[in-house]
Amino acid sequence: MSLSKIWVFAEPSESGISTTSLELVSAASGFASTVEVFCYGVGSEAGQVLGEHGAAKAVVVKGLDGVLAGTGVASVMAQRIPAESPDAIFFGSTPEGRDAAARLSAKMDLPVLTNVVNLQLDGDRLMSENAVFGGSEIVSARFTASGPGIFVIRAKSFAAESKGGSAASVEEVSLGEIGSAGKARIVQSHVEARTGPKLDEAPVVVSGGRGLGQPDSYKMIEELAKLLNGAPGASRAIVDAGWVPYAYQVGQTGKTVKPTVYIACGISGATQHMVGMKGAKNIIAINKDADAPIFTIADLGIVGDVQKVLPKLIEAIKSKG
Repeated sequence: MSLSKIWVFAEPSESGISTTSLELVSAASGFASTVEVFCYGVGSEAGQVLGEHGAAKAVVVKGLDGVLAGTGVASVMAQRIPAESPDAIFFGSTPEGRDAAARLSAKMDLPVLTNVVNLQLDGDRLMSENAVFGGSEIVSARFTASGPGIFVIRAKSFAAESKGGSAASVEEVSLGEIGSAGKARIVQSHVEARTGPKLDEAPVVVSGGRGLGQPDSYKMIEELAKLLNGAPGASRAIVDAGWVPYAYQVGQTGKTVKPTVYIACGISGATQHMVGMKGAKNIIAINKDADAPIFTIADLGIVGDVQKVLPKLIEAIKSKG
């Protein structure tokens, strides 16, 4: 048995639709016979990639003109729910996704489940698995009330699989007047400068923590990541200390990554950090504390001072040139 219809809130990226959004579209197509996507900041060409991942239709909201994306798209969704009655609505656990989910929930009095890391079909309802207590425990939950439930899903919980479908039909709609909800305006935005692959899409991630000792030592993390064609990451501790920007943070309150190789340098392995990277295929940990929790999930552990290990590792990689 499958559900009739699932809606997905999708966000734009440099290449079109964000990877996290495509993960949700792929997941939704496995649970429902019809998947419809509500998005913004994209053109009609988005219908091709969305269709390949299982969407039948894309509703592109135009005319935001400085209105918060979550406010605008949630307003369009709310207008259509009474007539179209989706079984469930998926949002990514991103700043925009959480904002849109919260606004739609408040406007339509719909229930919400957050920190979703897996979904299964239980009869005619979805059963979710949700990370609680910083990811140290997983609980199962489902909605009992009628009407569409809102699921806020963590990145990398599902794979973004191309199913080879035909292009989704595209309907462009104008936002129009939304009253006081549209009074908050975006007056300026800033994109973090970076080189190399995006942190949450990189095949190799090299992350640093307090064990680096000082801010200048983070340069070794960036150099090693560059040599491996990967992306640099960080623990919350050094982000909070101001060593690196928040955009580098991996963990419960940062990015969720699932690379082929994850190298944790001077990171003890707090639960909040591990929940954001434990899905990596191969985990390498470097820490001078042999009892550090990170070693419990590492495939390869190096007990040593990162100040001594990293220069040797960088030198060895350069020598292979």
